[in-house]
Amino acid sequence: MTMQCRTCGIEIADKALVCFRCGTATAAPPPAPPPPRSRRLVVPIIAAFAIIVIGALYMAMAVQGRTPPVVNWVLLGLAVVVVAWRFWSSRR
Repeated sequence: MTMQCRTCGIEIADKALVCFRCGTATAAPPPAPPPPRSRRLVVPIIAAFAIIVIGALYMAMAVQGRTPPVVNWVLLGLAVVVVAWRFWSSRR
């Protein structure tokens, strides 16, 4: 079986991917994949930055021998948020 090239009109095989004369594709190109969502990385990046900053403050206080209990709870809360985020994003 044959078909005609839609650009130059020459007969080509119906299984041809491109026209041998003009190089035009015989089939429509596959749809482009959707662009990656950049918002997906925002929460983990902010959480990691917060953990680093709070961890640095915690270490500075630990060296001096005075660590307030609220810092421990904040670090624990951020760790829970990061774990929950990873679990939620892996299920999507």
